[in-house]
Amino acid sequence: MSDARPAFRRVPADMFAFTTTERSDLHTAVMQVFGEAAERLRAALTFDEVLAGLPEIGWYEPVSDESLEYTLGALHKHGLVDRAQNHAAHYASAAEYERRNLHYSLSRKGEAAYQGLLHALDLLDGSGALQTSVLDAIAARLGELDALLGDEGADDRRIHTALAELEGHLTELRSGVVRFTGRLQRLLRDEGTDPAVFQELKQATIAYLTEFVTDLDTRRLTVAEAVARVEEHGVEALHARALRGADLPVLPGQADPAPRFLERRATRWAGLRDWFRPADGGRARVEDLSDTARGAIVSLMRALERFSDSRRRGSSPAADFRALARWFSAAETDEAAHELWAAATGLWSARHTHLAPDDPTAVGPGTSWFRAPGVHVSPLLRTHGQSDRVSRTARVRDTTEIREQRRQRALRERLELEEAWSRLATPGPVRLSAFARLDQGSFSRLLELLARALTVPARDGERRASTADGRLVVVLLPPPDHHLAYLRTARGVLVAPDFIVSISESRPGQAAPVPLRTDFRREATA
Repeated sequence: MSDARPAFRRVPADMFAFTTTERSDLHTAVMQVFGEAAERLRAALTFDEVLAGLPEIGWYEPVSDESLEYTLGALHKHGLVDRAQNHAAHYASAAEYERRNLHYSLSRKGEAAYQGLLHALDLLDGSGALQTSVLDAIAARLGELDALLGDEGADDRRIHTALAELEGHLTELRSGVVRFTGRLQRLLRDEGTDPAVFQELKQATIAYLTEFVTDLDTRRLTVAEAVARVEEHGVEALHARALRGADLPVLPGQADPAPRFLERRATRWAGLRDWFRPADGGRARVEDLSDTARGAIVSLMRALERFSDSRRRGSSPAADFRALARWFSAAETDEAAHELWAAATGLWSARHTHLAPDDPTAVGPGTSWFRAPGVHVSPLLRTHGQSDRVSRTARVRDTTEIREQRRQRALRERLELEEAWSRLATPGPVRLSAFARLDQGSFSRLLELLARALTVPARDGERRASTADGRLVVVLLPPPDHHLAYLRTARGVLVAPDFIVSISESRPGQAAPVPLRTDFRREATA
């Protein structure tokens, strides 16, 4: 029957008491002597053999018989060492009988305490690791069990061995996860080590976790499928054949070890399912492991980022305060120190202290604020942070009407320009004097066209220019004689050389001169 009590209640209170006494070193050394002897298949040791075994494990200090006898008695009192008389030996003297009569050996409790001690030392010396090779080994052992169970003629001892290896790999995976998780938590908390070591260690851990997470899902599915294939043969059949392969002896006076064996196998198989293929279809623990690894990568990256930021930062708060103290000591005046304090801390003086009385010269600088006359403080200073009312910003002027007026005016000017150009257009080259009388608008446009033509260099005696939009072309030729043109307007008369003028719309290929027409007369209606 298994003990249903929880683990923390089954551990004897004095199991590791030998490690906490004043003689803990000698007690532990004697326990190690028994452990080393058990590995050499020496189940019991005499007093002299225990004494001789101490130097073999590295204890070189002299040990008196009384001290060793006290240690053996204390270990026997704690139930760690069994003591029995050897009646089969021959003793030559009474003294020899006294020293060789008793045989000492580890009890079951002592064996457990010694193994616990070794396990504790192993944990203290090791760092823990997440090894994908363990997952591969678990999948390999499951595959082997699948093949063995499928072969009726397979050796049951091989099944027992494969199952033991599988359980060993699972135990290694669980212990490695526990140890690595603890190490990871300590690593996340440990920021006080050397910066270079800190950064190198965490970067190496991130790389290690990244490699572990890679293909972890694939390995998990592989193991889960292997578990399913083995269970198709029957877990009970597996454990029964493993029991036959274990060939456990049934000793007289002791309980049959088979039920205990099967119970442990069932418990560990359930643990295997919890890790990779939960029976209730819940979340596999290996998925939690994956999440933990990915979360650890993020946490380590953040820790590295904080570490890098702290290194990039030019100073720490302590360094900032020291620099501020140096600046205070270097301030030339109290006013400069006050201004430095306000700038560094943001603790400026009250907003109304800058207000001066109506006649500042009437109050001396040494006058106490208690005796100084009052200064009017506007209520706006408290409500709006302003001592005076500030008028509202003027509204933006609506220019829609103005833009419309300007657009209409531009249209009228354009229409007038079109009309003026239409009146000034000539059927061909004509004398300037042909325009005779013009209204003021047409006269201004004509002068504008003549000015454009006169500013252009003459080519073969001809001056050609166009309006700004290129619509009209004016061609000006010098007068063939000395005649003058008299252009009359309402404001006066223009007298100019009687040029030959041609004003027309721009057309491709119109550069060729046309004969002078003398019948063109245009008189504007006054």
